[in-house]
Amino acid sequence: MRIHNLYCDANGESHWRDVEVQWVEERNFSKLSARLPANGIIFRETSGDYDLSWHPAPRRQYIINLDGGVQITASDGQARVINAGEVVLVEDITGKGHLSKSVGGKMRRSIFVPVE
Repeated sequence: MRIHNLYCDANGESHWRDVEVQWVEERNFSKLSARLPANGIIFRETSGDYDLSWHPAPRRQYIINLDGGVQITASDGQARVINAGEVVLVEDITGKGHLSKSVGGKMRRSIFVPVE
């Protein structure tokens, strides 16, 4: 399972990389990861005309897209479309940050899971 990771380098530029979930257990036709730290859960609805200028993430957090999509552009220029069912770990809490905008004019529902 792949998690998109948006991180910030020492110069304040944000970049994308992929993180593979490490499986630590298999049982009952399932694979499980280790338990990861988290601090609460935030539900979010984002309008279909969402188009936010440069901003850093407010905190380290996982974003789990439930439906709809979002295009996120790192400050190095690389853009990714995050679709329903995909997960992003945003860690660009300093520096220039990233751009975010809706895809296809559709409302998006997502869950934020802070990890600080």
